[in-house]
Amino acid sequence: MKKHLKRLSAPRSWSTPRKTDFWIVRPSAGPHAIGESVPIGSILRDMLKLCDTAREARHILNNRGVLVDGRVVTDPKFPVGLMDVLTLHETKAHYRMLVDTRGRMSLVGIEAGDATWKLCRVEDKTTVRGGKTQVNLHDGRNVVLAKDAYKTGTTLKIHVPGQKVVEHYELGKGAPVLVTAGKHVGQIAHVSDVQRTRNPRANIVTFTEGFSTDIGKVFVVGTEGPAIKTPEVSAI
Repeated sequence: MKKHLKRLSAPRSWSTPRKTDFWIVRPSAGPHAIGESVPIGSILRDMLKLCDTAREARHILNNRGVLVDGRVVTDPKFPVGLMDVLTLHETKAHYRMLVDTRGRMSLVGIEAGDATWKLCRVEDKTTVRGGKTQVNLHDGRNVVLAKDAYKTGTTLKIHVPGQKVVEHYELGKGAPVLVTAGKHVGQIAHVSDVQRTRNPRANIVTFTEGFSTDIGKVFVVGTEGPAIKTPEVSAI
């Protein structure tokens, strides 16, 4: 794996200037792919404008006042991805990482009460010792449950930094979803139908707004209405 990353070669999903410097922080291996996350050092310097250099960003992190999903982060290469919650102790600011209508990772300011939970999509499930079910979530988390209660594609609302499930949102008719990729990226749409196939073709989700997309590009964000604010409300 390469250790360096040129700004001009950075993913288009990063909301960072490309011609100010030659290099940019390359995210380390973590819970999110490079194109679906932004390194915390770049967030502090290029998105939040809290410092001017990577050295200053490291100094901020070493003070242990930056939290992601309720846990202190000191590695400037740590990737912050979709639905992750960023907390800055010194300024008492809280943000949720989302994707805007141009496909860019964007921070949306949230209240302190909303920083205690995050949404995680169930990617797949496995059976572990004792007959329990382990659900594997989109951010690399694994939650072991006594019963097989959730389907793949369901969104879990969990407390952070713990992993207690407080609510769940099924992918079904009428559910509001965030489109995470494609032509309609960043839009909130409402499910009309879910077409599941038994072949290599992707399952298709159709929306009341008049379009459809692959099931892997949708993220359920509520029941009757979205539980999150979209980047168009107040994005960075």
